[in-house]
Amino acid sequence: MVWWLAYSALGLFAGFFAGMLGIGGGLVMVPALAMMFAAQAAFPPAEVLHLALGTAMATILFTALASLRAHHRHGAVLWQVVGQITPGILLGTLLGTLVASSVPAKPLAVFFAFFVCLVAAQMIFNLKPKPARALPGAGGVFAVGLGIGAVSALVAIGGGSLTVPFLTWCNVRVQHAIGTSAAVGFPIAIGGSLGYIYNGWGHPGLPEWSLGYVYLPAFVWLVPASMVIAPLGARLAHSLPVATLKRIFAGILILLAAKMLWGLFA
Repeated sequence: MVWWLAYSALGLFAGFFAGMLGIGGGLVMVPALAMMFAAQAAFPPAEVLHLALGTAMATILFTALASLRAHHRHGAVLWQVVGQITPGILLGTLLGTLVASSVPAKPLAVFFAFFVCLVAAQMIFNLKPKPARALPGAGGVFAVGLGIGAVSALVAIGGGSLTVPFLTWCNVRVQHAIGTSAAVGFPIAIGGSLGYIYNGWGHPGLPEWSLGYVYLPAFVWLVPASMVIAPLGARLAHSLPVATLKRIFAGILILLAAKMLWGLFA
């Protein structure tokens, strides 16, 4: 009973900030889930981070679909770009989950923490690339999708912190960059979820009710909590000091990643 309350609280927290700041909940879910799983005897220490990544990636499926529909209604999705980048995204996420499943927890945690620090710095200093070029051809977009998909799967995110800067750099309007990134998040979630399920399937020692590296009891409580609260966060974005909250959230991300590293290495 205690753990389903904890999963629900995490879903509310991640969903609220995802709705307000447009930042996927994976970056906060992964370290929090890793700590929760590590506190339970049923979870093998060597697989705690893999289960956290797989479970967080699976939750993105539903939030990404809701975000895609919202941006499509506003005409903000460049579907031609989505069509060109999706094959690379799917291949990249499958490769990323294969690498994540093969790498031990400690180096994987270091990579995750490094990526979190980059995202946190981007939020704190409001770093944005200047439009400097046009979109590459289909081959170039495929290659970019391959990289975005692989990194997104390794850290269990919907790819917004990578896709939006890339599209902005390529002279895509911010509204279209955000909307297209939201649409790209769905194939990232599909490929990443399937990859973590497949690569964890039949792995010895995983806790009961695990679907590969997706821990279903956590997934079942995270999804409704995050989806219920996300619209509230989106509405409050217009009345709260978002820039200040973004810096606070960045600090929380760094603290969570540091605590996760301490738990794995101590």
